[in-house]
Amino acid sequence: MRIHFIAIGGSAMHNLAIALHKKGFRVTGSDDVIFEPSSTRLANYGLLPKENGWFESNITADLDAVILGMHARLDNPELIKAQEMGLKIYSYPEYIYEQSKYKLRVVIGGSHGKTTITSMILHVLNYYNRDFDYLVGAQLAGFETMVKITDSAPVIIIEGDEYLASPIDRRPKFHLYKANIGVISGIAWDHINVFPTFEDYISQFNKFINTIVEDGKLIYCKNDLELRKVVVNSNATIDKISYTIPNHEVIDGVTYLLPQHTPLQVFGDHNLMNLNAARLVVEQLGINEDDFQKAISSFTGAAKRLELLNHTKETSVYKDFAHSPSKLKATIDAVKAQFTNRKLVACIELHTFSSLTKEFLQQYHNTMKKADIAIVYIDEKTFKHKKMEPVSENDVQTSFNDKNIVFFSEAEQLESYLRSLNFENTNLLLMSSGNFGGMDLVKLALELNV
Repeated sequence: MRIHFIAIGGSAMHNLAIALHKKGFRVTGSDDVIFEPSSTRLANYGLLPKENGWFESNITADLDAVILGMHARLDNPELIKAQEMGLKIYSYPEYIYEQSKYKLRVVIGGSHGKTTITSMILHVLNYYNRDFDYLVGAQLAGFETMVKITDSAPVIIIEGDEYLASPIDRRPKFHLYKANIGVISGIAWDHINVFPTFEDYISQFNKFINTIVEDGKLIYCKNDLELRKVVVNSNATIDKISYTIPNHEVIDGVTYLLPQHTPLQVFGDHNLMNLNAARLVVEQLGINEDDFQKAISSFTGAAKRLELLNHTKETSVYKDFAHSPSKLKATIDAVKAQFTNRKLVACIELHTFSSLTKEFLQQYHNTMKKADIAIVYIDEKTFKHKKMEPVSENDVQTSFNDKNIVFFSEAEQLESYLRSLNFENTNLLLMSSGNFGGMDLVKLALELNV
């Protein structure tokens, strides 16, 4: 098979390119810019384009398929030529389905927790040396790539994103996989540039339920009221299996599952609900609860999901991907509940299109109330890059309903402020889907004033 990737540098795209290369396909690709770690990882497999840019000469009649990434635009010259030549053009989720349509497909959807649930399932299956394929949205310890596609594996575990599949396919990605076992972790409005109303966003999850194959299974969180309404009102002919927070206790900052008293390396109600979702999935794959608990006790978390950067007897520093209102509040609540005797400095970088929109900013109302010091950072260059009207400190404080929020728009000033604080008996939580203006978070974590 000869496959060409348009916009090969994307996170999922370059991992799929590597997976198909390892499968024995002839893979080429192009992009106008490729950042790390994609660049080095593509180079290691001989897949890095010789030069950046789009070139019509890359599109030839002997291509079996073209895979189109979201980074490409509708006027991309390679896309236009492929269309003119009548070549088969896939989005990456479409091609994942094409490669897995004879496998059992587990698809994890939801506004939050997708990566963690997927990671937990992968960890348990890997612990027992199961043969499986996967697509996950973060780099995991013990897994070389974020995508694996083989001919032999009978099952594939897919993190199902609700964002659009490609510039020419405006369906949410998770609609394309046709799950045998579907998971929905919860519903909290996101991607307002694509789904301008909450009702439109909710409808995508109803459509996802209807894509689950007949007599398939849906595993869902019954703690989420919006999700519960969607599931109750669904007429899909599938089994509906609910989950909630498992019985547990916290002793000296460690969470234990009951009644077996299994110690965990993750914490917080959302992580515990994610764990229950993963348990129900692997139960469908033949792994019982006792074996699940044995395996999950060694799970340390997905990258950037309450990732511990450094800790002392009095301070823990965490990095988290939280950026939406529900994720922000849940992450702050989790750290406060785990360390009841410590103060918390919580810092979020508003980075996504949704979070920088003044209308949507109001969704952050009261989300940081449990933080002892609440900090909001917005890189001033982000507004120029996204061609958006800047929001002010007053806009942020009003929307968050907190006049004590400390606001920064320059990374150097934020870092200086954090270094000036005393972190004795205090935790630091750094949350962003961006990179805090290039700040070295690990170095910061090691050098804080404790």
